[in-house]
Amino acid sequence: MTPRAKMTFRASLPKSGLLQSRLFRAAIAAPVAGLALFAAGQQLGAQAISGHNSNAPVDFGADRIELQDKQNRVVLTGNVDITQADLRLRGARTVIDFTKGDQTQVQRITASGNVVVTRQDQVATGDTAIYDFNQRIITMVGNASLKRGTGDTLHGGRFVMDLKSGVSSASGGRVKGTFNVPKKTN
Repeated sequence: MTPRAKMTFRASLPKSGLLQSRLFRAAIAAPVAGLALFAAGQQLGAQAISGHNSNAPVDFGADRIELQDKQNRVVLTGNVDITQADLRLRGARTVIDFTKGDQTQVQRITASGNVVVTRQDQVATGDTAIYDFNQRIITMVGNASLKRGTGDTLHGGRFVMDLKSGVSSASGGRVKGTFNVPKKTN
């Protein structure tokens, strides 16, 4: 496998100057933090988000990037790899939908194709992950699993995490999991 050079957004834009690097950074920084935090906690819960620095720089790599300016969309394809601080999102394709105005506002991020989200010793995987910024809901569908370094696991067809209420659920067929009980010390 040949190593890929890190791609910069400025280099991949047409010379029309439709979007500046700063705008892309704003468009991608928040969704990366939000989506990646799906795997963040010891529990499958929204309270784990509080420890992440969403202002940290965002690095990304992909085989291709496409700005669909009229559709208010950025599409990263081919070995997408996005990191922010200790969070990492990988997948085959990531679509970022945004609105323009005084400030760019991310509306939704959809990652697909063997999505893997990691933070420290936690790993979440699934076929597709969707973060709806307006509803503040993260959904991971298709062979969803959450694993911790301690050996704890959770598997289901669909995980939904409501960041407003802090309620998370797993569904989609039989939900299975394993958790390890800490050894008691006297």
